[in-house]
Amino acid sequence: MIQKGEKAPLFEGKDENGNLIKLKDFLGTKKKTVLYFYPKDDTSGCTAQACNLRDNYEALLEKGYQIIGVSIDDEKSHQKFIKKYDLPFPLVADTDHSIVEAYGVWKEKSMYGRKYMGTVRVTFVIDSKGIVEEVIDKVKTADHTTQILSMNNEQ
Repeated sequence: MIQKGEKAPLFEGKDENGNLIKLKDFLGTKKKTVLYFYPKDDTSGCTAQACNLRDNYEALLEKGYQIIGVSIDDEKSHQKFIKKYDLPFPLVADTDHSIVEAYGVWKEKSMYGRKYMGTVRVTFVIDSKGIVEEVIDKVKTADHTTQILSMNNEQ
């Protein structure tokens, strides 16, 4: 998994509307990019996390953050998820797993004794030069914004 202080892998992928999202388009601004990886659209933890970011979206923007969500769900799934919960930020459809693999968040998981490959819930805060400033790997889905904003205060 990519660590704090490392260069964030550049990526490109399609959002829910088929628009190309490139990390390099978010760099060079005064904003920090919150790149959050989550397992699946419209599941309880992923919904809690997305809605927490939605409910605090304006505060995050005011503090200089821009949000990008990534999962391996397709564009159609992302459209439904965004519409159902009125999410104001793009969700990238990483159907070929290239982004999750580049960031090292595609890992073996286990549920009810069954092992499978899946996306680990991790958030990377990337500065304007493309350096990973923070890695949040113990995400509190219902209070994720506080985790992000409190990191900003520690610096």
